[in-house]
Amino acid sequence: MTRLSKNAKILKTIIKAIQDKKGEHIVSLDLRKIHEAVSDFFIICQASSTTQVKAIADEIEHQVKEETGENPYRHEGQQAAQWILIDYVNVVVHIMQPETRKFYRLEEMWSDAPMTEHNL
Repeated sequence: MTRLSKNAKILKTIIKAIQDKKGEHIVSLDLRKIHEAVSDFFIICQASSTTQVKAIADEIEHQVKEETGENPYRHEGQQAAQWILIDYVNVVVHIMQPETRKFYRLEEMWSDAPMTEHNL
């Protein structure tokens, strides 16, 4: 069995945490070949309420700490919970409400990055 790289393990753990809390429209963007990208991967998902956005964020931080020992470098948006960003340096997670996601269109902004869908 091959050992997962640290980034791959964080990525896999984040996706599982989002799925465990019923996050929707989960995609990952591989930004490694894009020079101006701020990280290697973006994971984007949506949730239908501020409560669910917060629950997903909490679950991600809990599972990543349990599985990999990593704490986020920083996180933003906990107050309003329209869009919570969790930054693990090489992997950045965006948990958004549908209206916020439609408005910012991150997938379009990074459309030259390979995208993978992770829906159940």
